Amino acid sequence: QKLELLKKHKKGLMQNLFPQEGETAPKFRFKEFENDGYWEEKKLGEILKFGNGKDYKHLGEGSIPVFGTGGLMTKVDAFLYEGETVCIGRKGTIDKPMYYNGKIWTVDTLFYTHSFRDAVPKFIFYLFSRINWKLHNEAGGVPSLSKSTIEQIALSLPPVPEQTLIANFLTSLDEKINH
Repeated sequence: QKLELLKKHKKGLMQNLFPQEGETAPKFRFKEFENDGYWEEKKLGEILKFGNGKDYKHLGEGSIPVFGTGGLMTKVDAFLYEGETVCIGRKGTIDKPMYYNGKIWTVDTLFYTHSFRDAVPKFIFYLFSRINWKLHNEAGGVPSLSKSTIEQIALSLPPVPEQTLIANFLTSLDEKINH
C-alpha cells in the first residue's frame, strides 16, 4: 500500500516538475530556481545524438550487458558505448525508455543516446518517460521510430543545474520505490 502511494506521489510530482503540454515552465520549481523564468524549447537532435544498436552474435561471452527493447538479452566481451545513456526502442517496444551508466551494447531494435549538449542524461530519461512515443510511430504493424523523426521532437529544458536537481530528486524517489 505504501509502495502504491509512493508511485502515485511520484506521478503527481512529475506532472508538476515538468511543464504541461503548451506551457514553458513547470507548476513547481525548487526554491533556488523559482525566479529563473521559462524553460528553453529545444529539439532532441540539438541536445543529443542517437546511436544505432548492432548485431552482437559475433562477440564472445563477457560481462557487458546486451539490451534490446525487451531488456537484458545476454552479456558479451565488447561494448558499443560507455557512459551515461538513455535507450529508446527503434522497433517493437518503443515506449519504455531505459537509463544506463557504464559499458553497454544494444541490438538494432534499440537506440542509445550520446554526445549530450547542455542536457543531463538522467534528466533526459525522465523527460523521455513523459513523451507519448506512440504518437511518433511510423509503422502500421510493428511500432517503429526513426532517428530523423525523434530528432525533431521539441522539449522544454531548464538550465543544467536545475536538470541535475530534478534528476537527483526523482532518482532518490525511484530508489525508495525500488527498495
